[in-house]
Amino acid sequence: MNKKLAAALSGGAVLVLALSGCSDDEGDKVGDWAKTFCDQAKPQIQKRADAHQIIISTAADSKPAEIQAADSKAFQDIANADRALAKAVEAAGAPPVENGEKVQQDAIKELNATALAYEGLKKQVDALDPTNQQKFADGLQGVADGLTKIEKMDQNALSKLEEGELGQAMAKQPGCQKPTAAVPPKTSASPNSGSTADSGSTTSDSDADSDSGSSGSTKKPSAKPTKKSTAGKSEE
Repeated sequence: MNKKLAAALSGGAVLVLALSGCSDDEGDKVGDWAKTFCDQAKPQIQKRADAHQIIISTAADSKPAEIQAADSKAFQDIANADRALAKAVEAAGAPPVENGEKVQQDAIKELNATALAYEGLKKQVDALDPTNQQKFADGLQGVADGLTKIEKMDQNALSKLEEGELGQAMAKQPGCQKPTAAVPPKTSASPNSGSTADSGSTTSDSDADSDSGSSGSTKKPSAKPTKKSTAGKSEE
């Protein structure tokens, strides 16, 4: 049942800054900004990865109440992490690049908007009736559809920070590297419910449409891993 959400996550961003490649020395100012941000971002990126794993590893045959509790907590954790990331961007100051102040403000605005959207998903999950399995499954599909759209927001939230010399500097920072989820998969999880450590590399779900590599343009959650560099990616 919960594989609908796992499929949505597999097509979306994990919001980690695991950019590929490296560059020549971009200068102390840019590197210093990247270190300041990434050091603060690291625990939040880890929290997001763990929350995604909770959703993905929840067994497809789990009881509705168990799925409801796991997804509700995961959505709130991601929302909290996004708000903390917004504060990290704010605390780091405007990045020393062209239009740095606008880049900073856009990232803060989008991260806070994504956090609010995840809290909306939490309320949607909390409102489902776990005593009626069919209605719960139908409601969960609506949640998965909403998650697909929000994952597109996640992809865009820090996209400007990831461009050019600033993104290359961030790619060198350990704090901005793609994490491995610390939450182990449940032993009762079925093969279709997802059990990878990173949602950005989750295998496809047989029930989900896979006509797009983007998480924001399909009618049903996409099961294709995103090819963008942020998905490692994702994030998030």
